[in-house]
Amino acid sequence: MLFTVQWLAELFPKHQGKISTDITIQEVTRDTREPSSNSLYIPIVGERFDGHNFIFDAIKNGAIATLWDKSIPLPSEWDNSFPVFFVEDTILAMQQLANSYLRSVNPTVVGVTGSNGKTTTKDLITSVVKTSYKTTATQGNLNNHIGLPLTILSMQPDTEVLVLEMGMSQFGEIELLSKIAEPDYTVITNIGESHIENLGSRKGIAKAKLEIIEGIKSNGNLFIDDDEPLLAKENIDMDDSQIIGIGFTKESDINISNVKVHPDRTTFEVTDKPYHVNLLGEHHAKNAAFAISIGKALNISHENIQLAFNKLEVTGMRFELETGINGVHIINDAYNASATSMKASIQVVKEMEGFQNKVLVLGDILELGTYSEHYHRSIAEVIDSRISEIYTYGEQAFYIYDEITKQHPKVNVHYIKQREDVVPSLKEHLNNQTLILFKASRGMKFEMFIKELQQ
Repeated sequence: MLFTVQWLAELFPKHQGKISTDITIQEVTRDTREPSSNSLYIPIVGERFDGHNFIFDAIKNGAIATLWDKSIPLPSEWDNSFPVFFVEDTILAMQQLANSYLRSVNPTVVGVTGSNGKTTTKDLITSVVKTSYKTTATQGNLNNHIGLPLTILSMQPDTEVLVLEMGMSQFGEIELLSKIAEPDYTVITNIGESHIENLGSRKGIAKAKLEIIEGIKSNGNLFIDDDEPLLAKENIDMDDSQIIGIGFTKESDINISNVKVHPDRTTFEVTDKPYHVNLLGEHHAKNAAFAISIGKALNISHENIQLAFNKLEVTGMRFELETGINGVHIINDAYNASATSMKASIQVVKEMEGFQNKVLVLGDILELGTYSEHYHRSIAEVIDSRISEIYTYGEQAFYIYDEITKQHPKVNVHYIKQREDVVPSLKEHLNNQTLILFKASRGMKFEMFIKELQQ
């Protein structure tokens, strides 16, 4: 049981139908297509849909109570005994409900944001915390003003730690999520270029990410990327003693050192203790260091932290090493991209050993606005002779191709104009001595190329 209908009535005093402590809510749903059990239905109103129109589907699939926009009439054939809670706005009411339920359960809350790596870092933290506490965490990409409240409302009353990913594309969005979640610990993984079109500059992105401290508890901690000047402690409106910098310099509060990338793992040390994680790249050593730091704050042992890394399950299409036709090795990093993450992925490929040929398939980085040409051209900075061949596809990816031809005339780089020509262009590379990286923004759907290479 999450809560009773009587508890809801105290939260939303305008209601009708049977209100009783005997009516218990087991789950919260907004999707009428999925069966539920004794659920509270929340009808979401979007640009092209209105959940109120599907109330009878919700009831058929297990809803026993509903929130309801008071400006919308109930259906004429309505059962007046059915519990209805009238609200000004169902999304705002869901956020209020999530915050109230969170306070009643009172778990330790960890909030994670950042331009790149927040989902992987969330997965790492969750894996660590699960070794010692009853844990609930964001599933998939439910990290916005709807997904975060739904995550809160999915946790059971005995939850001890709640790990929440917080995404944004505009100013004010992280502040809202932080105030709903009231975190004890917050993490900013890094500052990249994602959503620079909306936020104006990397400085603007840092400002938006730092909104995560707006809802933090008075004695809470902020863990930051200490190698990012925009996250310098003097730029943060918070007591220095509550800010923990994690970085590769000895001056960092928590120091990462001796990073080595192997074909199947990355080894490193955090404050002189050895760890390894089944992810590839120096940037993943830092993501893991955030998880280690949260684990230490929660008194989780070194042994349990490493055990968690050994059993790690991460959200898909984030630098996954897969196999294709003729045993070709494929890195599926097609979930999303920024200039920072694309460079990091290329850097890892350059450092990986055991391959005769290393091929890059690079696509558009979206949502860069007027900065697009600049950041696409910047990819050429990390190209060197360790890369055998490069294929670019996409309108903006032309700038990657163009800049590489200028800076690295000896590198084999191609610009592919037609989508159907991408996979055929790779045929000569389909052998077990070749590693191919696929990297682009989500909208480019590069995972479809990978599927073709695995058939």
